[in-house]
Amino acid sequence: MSDVQQLGDRITVALDRIRRGMDAQGKSQAAEQSLFDALQEERAQTKTLKAQLAQLQRGDAEDRVVAQQAELQALDVHLQRLRASNEQLRDMNAKLRGALTIGLEPELLNEAMQAEIDALQALRAADVAEVNAILAELTPLIEEATHAAD
Repeated sequence: MSDVQQLGDRITVALDRIRRGMDAQGKSQAAEQSLFDALQEERAQTKTLKAQLAQLQRGDAEDRVVAQQAELQALDVHLQRLRASNEQLRDMNAKLRGALTIGLEPELLNEAMQAEIDALQALRAADVAEVNAILAELTPLIEEATHAAD
């Protein structure tokens, strides 16, 4: 009888170990499923964040394009003014050359000087517009470098 009882005890112990193993496996599977669910959630959040980042970058690029277009338009206005002033300066110089052969008239000299002043002002305005366009390009790059350094 002791053999039967000993075998019964061993079977009971083995069944307990099997039950504990099954419970542990169930817990392990539950933990694994929980980790898998957390991973899927993180992937979804990463995808959402990437989409938001891309949208922000597109928006930033669009803002830069709009700013650059405005700067280019201002530069074009200044260049047109410069061309007109230069044309006026050439006309005045031609008149001055003609006046020198006839005799110098003070009004022509004043007009020539005013045309030259206008041409210089237009040239300066065009230079300022060009510098502003360059600064508009460099400012975001400097800010990015500053933020990257921090």
